[in-house]
Amino acid sequence: MTIINVPTREEVSATNQAIFDNLKSAIGMVPNLYATFAHSETALASYMTFQNAKSSVSGKAREVVNLVVSQVNECRYCLAAHTMLSKMAGFTDEQILEIRHGRASFDTKFDALARLAKGITESRGHVDQALVLEFFAAGWTKENLVDAIVIIGDKIVSNYLHSTTQVPVDFPAAPELA
Repeated sequence: MTIINVPTREEVSATNQAIFDNLKSAIGMVPNLYATFAHSETALASYMTFQNAKSSVSGKAREVVNLVVSQVNECRYCLAAHTMLSKMAGFTDEQILEIRHGRASFDTKFDALARLAKGITESRGHVDQALVLEFFAAGWTKENLVDAIVIIGDKIVSNYLHSTTQVPVDFPAAPELA
């Protein structure tokens, strides 16, 4: 049951209306989860700034983190959105499913990133240091480690917002894991 509504443009502040307009112009829609952030005067802008910040972990690597964290947190909304975005980034359906399991046998660097992201998320930051060493051995840097943790935090925020509000998923559902 959804307790929190997805606000319409008319129900949000002028600041958030401008963000809605920009989203609609850029991607053709205002995703329900983004709209839900707009119940707050400041949360949507803050989240968009956080999510769009420059990072040394970007593109496909960022999607690895997004998929792993969303799977660990069982966020149907983010799994649906990031399955679509991961396909757009060039991952196959099989690769996406493997990444959601916390592995990427098809790419050594992505595998180390997926394993680390899963370990950090499952342990709430108290990760096995062997995973950190494997991450570095795969060619990642200290900067990449910090940026990966920031992406994990970003994804946890959106995962928790959806898990708490249960707003409708407006992307094609991600397949169930076997």
